[in-house]
Amino acid sequence: MSGDNSKNKQWRARTIVKREAATVPLSQQLIVCAVFCALAVAVILQFHRQPDVAAVVRGLPLIYQTLIGVTFGALYWVASLLGARFIARRKSAQHIAQSYSRLDLSGWNPLWIALAAGFGEELFFRGALQPLMGIWLTSILFVLAHIRAYRFKTLDKRVLLQAFSIFSISIFFGFVAHYAGLITAMIVHAAMDVVSLYF
Repeated sequence: MSGDNSKNKQWRARTIVKREAATVPLSQQLIVCAVFCALAVAVILQFHRQPDVAAVVRGLPLIYQTLIGVTFGALYWVASLLGARFIARRKSAQHIAQSYSRLDLSGWNPLWIALAAGFGEELFFRGALQPLMGIWLTSILFVLAHIRAYRFKTLDKRVLLQAFSIFSISIFFGFVAHYAGLITAMIVHAAMDVVSLYF
């Protein structure tokens, strides 16, 4: 009986390792983006007072939103290059790298993943939810949506630090969307993801 129990534990352990090591294909990432977009459209049509495109994409003129988004993305890239040597050895940085290693990052996939996340997540969280719930509550939901991606399985220092950093980034995206526009938040989000996935 105990031999069977031991074999079951070993089988479960191997299954968990295989499941965690499995590569998440680009198609799955794009499906998640499509789901976020569909949810955003449903929330906007159901709960927004004026469910029109102009209300969702209001903000600065498109050229300014684009310039601001690209500028913040470039600043993040420079900060990542400068900070990489200081944080590369930290457990939280290694854990993030392990989380990203599950993605199919071959060829142009990091770019497509970043664009999909930037567009889909920002449309849902900033375009659909933030006008209804505010920046702070939307940011809490943003962290909850990333629990699986960053594998928050325990409540330790690393998890709290990563959750706080995701929450802080979400607050930043929220203020960018509020003051500059949703397109800016999409560009900044996509740029930050491109930098994170490539480096």
